[in-house]
Amino acid sequence: MQNVSPEWCAERLAQLDLSVDLFHVVLDLAAADARSCTDLDAPAMQGVTFWSRTNRYIAEALTLEGWEYTRRDSILRTIHPSRSHVVTAISAAGGVGDLTATVRSKNPKGPKMAQLVERNGQFLLLSRDEVIYGRELDDIPTWCLLYKREEGKIVAELSLPVKMNGKFVDEWQERIPLHLPDLGDPGVDIALLDGPGDDSGPDVVVELLGG
Repeated sequence: MQNVSPEWCAERLAQLDLSVDLFHVVLDLAAADARSCTDLDAPAMQGVTFWSRTNRYIAEALTLEGWEYTRRDSILRTIHPSRSHVVTAISAAGGVGDLTATVRSKNPKGPKMAQLVERNGQFLLLSRDEVIYGRELDDIPTWCLLYKREEGKIVAELSLPVKMNGKFVDEWQERIPLHLPDLGDPGVDIALLDGPGDDSGPDVVVELLGG
């Protein structure tokens, strides 16, 4: 898989009504919040803060443009007005932003994340999600903003999962590197923990829901 130009990435993001500038701003704000944590905070607070605030700042920016937001199942998702896709931010491991390298979610994910890439069955009656969103929420393709601290800086990409093997999201239909300005060293382990945990239930192998 070859790396692509910043111009192509910007055009592809624009097709999703997103931009490098958006992610630059939210990651910069989240890093500042994570740096405010001290040794008197909980041990995993830096990672949780970075994850939560990144998703919060994405939502704050995009809800002004008609997007919606949900915290259901402790998965923080911002939903496009057309219901064509959603965005969630998670920490990653591997070659983030490098299309010649493999990448996966940094931390294990449970069955709730797996369900995001499963197709739901057919419904004879409208479900609550169909009334609110026009389709099942977990049926909407979920793009992941993958981020990582690497050599004293933050690297990131926006990617669409294909499969979750075991507890890690590690196969992708499409990956869009984010050519970010230097955000500086976040100074903390932003990938230590990126959520409240979801270890209930068995491991599930899932296929991409498509689109």
